[in-house]
Amino acid sequence: MKLADKDPAVVLILGGDGSILEAVAKYGGKGSMIFGLNMGKIGFLASVREEERFIDSLRAVLEGKFNTIERMMLRTAVKRSGKTVFHSEALNEVVVKNPLGMVELRADVGDHPVQHVRGTGIMISTATGSTAYNLSAHGPIVMPDIKCMIITELLDHDIPTPSVVVKYTNELSINVINFKNRGLLSISKTKKAFDVLLVTDGETIFPLKKNDIIIVKSSPKLIKFVQLEDNYFFRSLKEKFRFN
Repeated sequence: MKLADKDPAVVLILGGDGSILEAVAKYGGKGSMIFGLNMGKIGFLASVREEERFIDSLRAVLEGKFNTIERMMLRTAVKRSGKTVFHSEALNEVVVKNPLGMVELRADVGDHPVQHVRGTGIMISTATGSTAYNLSAHGPIVMPDIKCMIITELLDHDIPTPSVVVKYTNELSINVINFKNRGLLSISKTKKAFDVLLVTDGETIFPLKKNDIIIVKSSPKLIKFVQLEDNYFFRSLKEKFRFN
């Protein structure tokens, strides 16, 4: 088994969930298995969180004594005046927001409107991302092997609406209806001012304009994560939230 190569069978990550997301972006599309040893604070994406188990877990992987769990990704495109001006993929979530003001958005599932937000924004997350930003926004926790998309509003100024969980085969769209152009933010490289932005996995940022349409659907890529024990997800929940 190759652990270091252009197309590695296994990618070993020593770090937190952010480091694992970087590895997924670089190697996930190549079919590599993601094997995370948590050295961060959260560790929901890691295969092993306890440092005293690192050596034994490495030995188990080298001996082939493990399973894999496949996690879906989101494929995102921004349509502007009928043309695609941006595209990206995300393991955790796609967020449309105005960090310093209010934006009016509408989220559709196919031809059916499901959320109309006048507030900070809207997030679409995977089951994997349900324990990340989605959880902070009071969205539901979903088992990571369930292929679905979770639509969660961010600080709506109207009556709050619950999150909506939809099947992965659906195509979602977020319509940027209106916001006040104040130019309070800018991109460091171009110095171009903007107010509303698209963020994928907390890393990739793209400025949005009125009438932009963000299309989100499941990616054909499935990311393989190394799993060394059954019911690892439930044990993680018990440890993080002190369930009895």
